[in-house]
Amino acid sequence: MNCRRHGSKPTIGLWMLVAVADLGILVAATSALTVLLVLAGLVVLAGGVLAARSMLRRTDATPAVARATQTVARRRV
Repeated sequence: MNCRRHGSKPTIGLWMLVAVADLGILVAATSALTVLLVLAGLVVLAGGVLAARSMLRRTDATPAVARATQTVARRRV
């Protein structure tokens, strides 16, 4: 009796359409300005996180230079 397939790709596509429609309803219910402000805030927050990660990841330039010269010295020998 139950011959309907579950978890197929068209089902996922249908749920994506439902999600897009939900976003449209949300924009219509609140306002476009509110949604744009929230999106701008998320972009600023993501930029801050990326900047913090890049600043924390930086190391001294001298060990990198030392490693580069050691690599060149090994190639010549």
